[in-house]
Amino acid sequence: MPLTKEEKDNIVSKFGENKMDTGSAAVQIALLTSRIRRLTDHSMKNKKDNHSRRGLVMLVGQRKRLMKYLRKTDLKKYENVVNELKIRG
Repeated sequence: MPLTKEEKDNIVSKFGENKMDTGSAAVQIALLTSRIRRLTDHSMKNKKDNHSRRGLVMLVGQRKRLMKYLRKTDLKKYENVVNELKIRG
């Protein structure tokens, strides 16, 4: 269930400063959101797959920590990311 290179490049170009900016918090949040959405669909179809569900919970926690960091450091960028990805902030 990993993201394809084209999907990653699209996300990085949309949220990053440049095409090589994969480490900024906004890009990481966007990449995690994409993975979370895929795993959520997988969990809906495969109710007994507890190993993937654990991974999903860990990804949500990691995204939450990154969002908390981004909110503290750059509120405007945080609001932009939340609105673009349509996630709760």
